[in-house]
Amino acid sequence: MTQAVEYINPPGLPPVQGMYSQLGAIASGARTYHVAGQLAVADDGSVAGVGDFAAQFHRVFQNLVGTLEAAGGKPTSIAKMTTYLVHSQDIPTFMKLRAALFPKLFPNGVYPPNTLIVIDRLVKEDFLLEVEAVAAF
Repeated sequence: MTQAVEYINPPGLPPVQGMYSQLGAIASGARTYHVAGQLAVADDGSVAGVGDFAAQFHRVFQNLVGTLEAAGGKPTSIAKMTTYLVHSQDIPTFMKLRAALFPKLFPNGVYPPNTLIVIDRLVKEDFLLEVEAVAAF
């Protein structure tokens, strides 16, 4: 099957400011999935990595990938992500962790569009980040 999502950085635009693309195009006929915001929820339903941004980051992406795989997708099925952080001070750590993880999730070195937003809090005070996505496959 042809890849259902194509990442595009049109010429003539300013360079992106991180590991993302300007556009994510979904192929005609692909089924689109709107993935709920994934949190650092452990298998037993508790908050994983309380107070530990790196532990929560890894759990959030484990849950995101697991959700995609359960439906038959993979990380490269992601057309767009939105990342929510509750502390602006975590942005450098987020960028460092993303720089280590994304080449494994997106081995061709091209990344989906991503919007990073800093908010007051998430559904539970102990959650430090949430990632939602739109995928197609």
